[in-house]
Amino acid sequence: MSQETTLTYSKVNEDIIRMLDKPSVKWLALFVPSLGLVGFGLFCFLYQVYTGLGVAGYRHPVFWAVYITNFVFWVGIAHSGTLISAILFLFRARFRMSIYRIAEAMTVFAVLTAGLFPIIHLGRAWNFYWLFPYPNQRELWINFKSPLIWDVFAVGTYLTVSAIFFFVGMIPDIAAIRDRVKEVPRKIIYTILSLGWKGSNWEWLHYTRAYLFFAAFATPLVLSVHSVVSWDFAMANLPGWHTTIFAPYFVAGAIFSGLGLVITLTVPIRKIFHLEDYITLDNFEGMAKLIILTSSIVTYAYVVEFLLAWYSGSPAEWGQYRFRATGDYALFYWIMIFCNSAVPLLLWFKKIRRDITVLFIISIFINIGMWFERFNIIVISLSHGFEPGAWGIYKPTWVEMGITVGSFAWFFMFFLIFVKTLPAVSISEMKEILPVPRKEAQAQ
Repeated sequence: MSQETTLTYSKVNEDIIRMLDKPSVKWLALFVPSLGLVGFGLFCFLYQVYTGLGVAGYRHPVFWAVYITNFVFWVGIAHSGTLISAILFLFRARFRMSIYRIAEAMTVFAVLTAGLFPIIHLGRAWNFYWLFPYPNQRELWINFKSPLIWDVFAVGTYLTVSAIFFFVGMIPDIAAIRDRVKEVPRKIIYTILSLGWKGSNWEWLHYTRAYLFFAAFATPLVLSVHSVVSWDFAMANLPGWHTTIFAPYFVAGAIFSGLGLVITLTVPIRKIFHLEDYITLDNFEGMAKLIILTSSIVTYAYVVEFLLAWYSGSPAEWGQYRFRATGDYALFYWIMIFCNSAVPLLLWFKKIRRDITVLFIISIFINIGMWFERFNIIVISLSHGFEPGAWGIYKPTWVEMGITVGSFAWFFMFFLIFVKTLPAVSISEMKEILPVPRKEAQAQ
């Protein structure tokens, strides 16, 4: 933590709670365009509902396209939140303390965004409740053998656990805000959300035990949820999908993409709210090292996929991977390779890992590359199956692109509301890492 000698308990409270003051011009400059793009995405969705799913670019044989690409992308984004907040907590990684609250919020909002796309993909969005097992007069029952049903339970469970974990971790901080705010409506809201927290030894004892329990409970979800999402594809007998490498490949890619977005979100927040004393270069370097690890795993998976296809002796499988690299979508494939495998190699240099501007640019490349990875897996595999007579080219329409842009704006809208209503940096954990002399001075 930089400038440690200037930080005290009271200053930590003031600096972090100050983020919840009236919206600044910089915040509004981000929020208003996001709100406008959400409106445009909603217009595209309503136009699709009114006109029919034909306005999307679906053509035989590609009937899973941009909407499912977005679903897999956003579910993947959510996973680094659990990695940073839960797994690194269990391993006592100190660099997570300043950034884990941002990652947890990102998890919740990313899952909320991901959940929209299966509904949008249905066409008749109002029938989405048919995916849930409930007694009904039509005697309909869901097919538990369908991987799409597995998604409903996996994502629903992940959202529930992540939201509870997110809220429980904020209770002491909400109580600190409750004791500082003066406006009556806000004070009432924060009083309700703080659940009567007083900061007694008994409360801290049970709070730390509960947080440890939720961290241990949430950790397996990183592996299970995105493994289930990968089985949506691996269960199908289609070239490029039917492979056992998908589960670890998807999990590593999810954490990789999520870390990229954490950096994308953290850099402007650090700048706008002047949090340089709290979100330090060490925090960014820790995330950069994790990106090196996960990028290496993803790159290894890319190589193994080609080797498996070549060694399989299947003309369809080998043809699929040659088509990815040299066919109609080759540009998208090489964008993926460049962004996910080549660009992260820069992070091997410590000077780059500690350069905020370069890190931000690299994180943008990672976000782009991981979206194209999901596009390549879904669209290219479907467009180049077993039968040459069934091959086809998919081109997204303006409606699909509008809904996609709207989904990003939807996510950023929720995130911007979060940073103005709840503490984006943990007050209690920031106090834990204050130097001992400052703690003693505060107590006197």
